[in-house]
Amino acid sequence: MDKKQYSESTASGSSSPSTINKPKKSSSTTAAASPTTTTTSSNAVLPQTARRILQNFLLVWLDANLQEADNDFKNSLQHLRKIVASITTFTDAQQCVNFLSEIKKEKVFMIVSGSLGRQIVPEIEALPQLEAIYVFCGNQSVHEQWTKKISKVKGVYTKIEPICQALEIDRQRCDQAMIPISFNGRDTLFMYTQLLKEALLEIEDDDKKSIKDLVDYCREQDDISEDQIKLVEREYRDHTPIWWYTAETFIYPMLNRGLRQMDVDIILKMGFFIRHLHQHIKELHCEQQGNMPTNFQVFRGQGLSMEDFEKMKKTKGGLMSFNNFLSTSRNREISFKNFARPAALNTNSVGILFIMNIDTAICTKSSTPFAAVSKVGYYKDKEEEILFSTHAIFRIDRIERIHDNHSDRLYEVNLTIVGNDNHELNTLTAHIREDLGDRTGWSRLGDILIKVGEPAKAEQLYQILLAKASSDQDRAEYNHQLGWVYDDMGEYSKALLYYEKSLDIYKKILSPNDLRLASSYNNIGAVYDNMGEYSKALSYYEKDLEITKKALPPNHPDLAASYNNIGMVYDNMGEYSKALSSYEQSLEIQKIGLPPNHPDLAASYLNIGAVYYNMGEYSKALSSYEQSLEIRKIALPPNHPDLAASYNNIGMVYNNTGEYSKALSHYEKAQEIWKKSLPANHPHIALVKRNIEDVKKKM
Repeated sequence: MDKKQYSESTASGSSSPSTINKPKKSSSTTAAASPTTTTTSSNAVLPQTARRILQNFLLVWLDANLQEADNDFKNSLQHLRKIVASITTFTDAQQCVNFLSEIKKEKVFMIVSGSLGRQIVPEIEALPQLEAIYVFCGNQSVHEQWTKKISKVKGVYTKIEPICQALEIDRQRCDQAMIPISFNGRDTLFMYTQLLKEALLEIEDDDKKSIKDLVDYCREQDDISEDQIKLVEREYRDHTPIWWYTAETFIYPMLNRGLRQMDVDIILKMGFFIRHLHQHIKELHCEQQGNMPTNFQVFRGQGLSMEDFEKMKKTKGGLMSFNNFLSTSRNREISFKNFARPAALNTNSVGILFIMNIDTAICTKSSTPFAAVSKVGYYKDKEEEILFSTHAIFRIDRIERIHDNHSDRLYEVNLTIVGNDNHELNTLTAHIREDLGDRTGWSRLGDILIKVGEPAKAEQLYQILLAKASSDQDRAEYNHQLGWVYDDMGEYSKALLYYEKSLDIYKKILSPNDLRLASSYNNIGAVYDNMGEYSKALSYYEKDLEITKKALPPNHPDLAASYNNIGMVYDNMGEYSKALSSYEQSLEIQKIGLPPNHPDLAASYLNIGAVYYNMGEYSKALSSYEQSLEIRKIALPPNHPDLAASYNNIGMVYNNTGEYSKALSHYEKAQEIWKKSLPANHPHIALVKRNIEDVKKKM
């Protein structure tokens, strides 16, 4: 069982009002009858704040002459709904533009009349959420002139049927491009991909109840047709998981969205399907193994955002993970012509042809089964498809430009599948797995969400688990985890409430020297420390240390955390020599017991830097802060709040040494990360704002 270790962000009593205590976390234990169509007139209230969308895309239709009662309009909607369930129509151009500007997470396909298209398409074509535009008009030749130079316009049409055909193809490409991808050391979840996979696959739910829960949930959404919901409800057991995954239903886009956004609701509801699909691929893999070559290539064409392409280039030679089930093809030509090349024509993306070198022995060893699915999928004999189970990891070998007459943004990327043979990744993953203790299933998923800086999602999950808890052990555990989450979110009164609920239960069911009691004492001490009640914090930390010394060997990381947190209290109380002694005891234990890039080492260097900062020894403080930052850059996702703490502290040093431009630069980096990773009312955001204002006055 682990406990959280704290790290100082700045010093108490410094010249700027900027004290932060940033924790390093750890666990407490070893619809309607038809799809939604919204018609918006010039006076209507826009519906975007109430939309409940589960899929990756929606359709917007703008035409000043749209008439709901018109039979042609009804017929067109009927055709379109078979492809995109969520359709919003407008007769007013400005309202349509406002609506599009509000879309952040989905991709938008747009049908627009010729006259209004000529007016607003130049204004909106650069919007990254706008995937494709179809001009629907009565005079094709007139409107083909102004659309020629606009790459997002897929064509000018006079009938709805060819629009539907183009939309179907573009929707498939959009889904293909939106598979979540992580890059080694740069993106959230990369080092946690295998642990996330383990958590999802080991969950055991009542499948009958799970299907009912999924169906009920889907009926509450705005973009899933009742016909599709009834199909799943009636026929789920009549088809294989691969059939459902490849069929034209909500299953694939909903699963893709859930894993891409780490949407707790969706993952909870689809956990059973993830297990079923993985097991089906695994069974087929065993059946087909004798017919598969030992080494072979598969291909995948898709678009990558410019941002992800830059990340991939910087990760060349490193690792990348596809954080979903991965569809590939044995046919290079189909992958290139149907997916890679069209993606390059989108101004917001780069066309990528992945060439994946597969070693079947590595796939078997790394628990990443694959199977040929063209005979068992919804579309028979389609694309010679090979489907890999979720979270396959590859090494990026080469990135080379493809010279093509159609686009200058086409690249060939050679990948090689890797198993459990990356030493640095495995060492750190082993310690993270150890940090997660004996927890399994949904509870482990909650821990992972906290580890990667998603406390709000973890809160949502733990509240659901607490409501379902049937034993004192589970209630104590989930109360503890909620305390941990609220502490991370800066809601200290709530954190104290849940930690104390957990402690009360543990006192009744555990022996006096149980490590779960130590963790509770430690984390309650941490909350009091954050609230500035240092004598109470010290008292709880000492209770934790007393149990930890008895229960653990002298070089255990939890013992290091105990010394660290006692050091932090002394630091806050101004007893710097005692603080430095405790921090150094903690660091020495960690150097023995942890890998060199573990986040807790970064916390210790940060804390030692804080003591030197408080003592006015700024060069020593800067050295320790920079050591901390270098580890965090490797060990944490790019928007993790602890990275912001490091930037803030370095900014404090530069502020006090008179190097104001460097101070401002670091403060702004801290502010950018905290705004992305913390609630808007979190005290850290207010703190760094004050720091920026302070340094600007001095410049």
